Amino acid sequence: MKKILAKTNKRDMLLFVLGINSGLRISDILNMKVEDVLDEAGRPKQTFELREKKTGKVKRFILNDRIQKAVKEAIDASTDRQAYLFASRKGNGPISRQQAWRILNEAARAVGIKDKIGTHTLRKTFGYFAYGNGTDLTLLQQIFNHAAPSITLKYIGITQDEIDDVYINISL
Repeated sequence: MKKILAKTNKRDMLLFVLGINSGLRISDILNMKVEDVLDEAGRPKQTFELREKKTGKVKRFILNDRIQKAVKEAIDASTDRQAYLFASRKGNGPISRQQAWRILNEAARAVGIKDKIGTHTLRKTFGYFAYGNGTDLTLLQQIFNHAAPSITLKYIGITQDEIDDVYINISL
């Protein structure tokens, strides 16, 4: 999908890279501004803080190397720092959630993905791969602001069958 999005435009590529590498909700991503990701010298920032729209909590996260690279490619240092990162071509605001969904779905269909892809898929994919790479479940629970580990497991798509396989495959 990254290759397809990189060919369409750099803004769409940044949307994908930021979403899949941050675990942020799409409502928070779409409200980001250029000043949130670029420092005063026009270089990508290493960290960013935002107030989550849904929870009202302040969240700090790191812009990893992939996000920083996508920021460099998508944003010209001379861009208005007050502009939305994902500015709509219609009006002064950011693109809509529906437009973000269309962008992701068109890229998914172009690479042959037939499953339902939504803007939330990026957040869930972040969690699934973080968990698969050994990130502690309680840490993911905190990242996602979930009330219980069971919610996080269900959210990232870990099924009871996968949990059962752990027990079956342990033979000490």
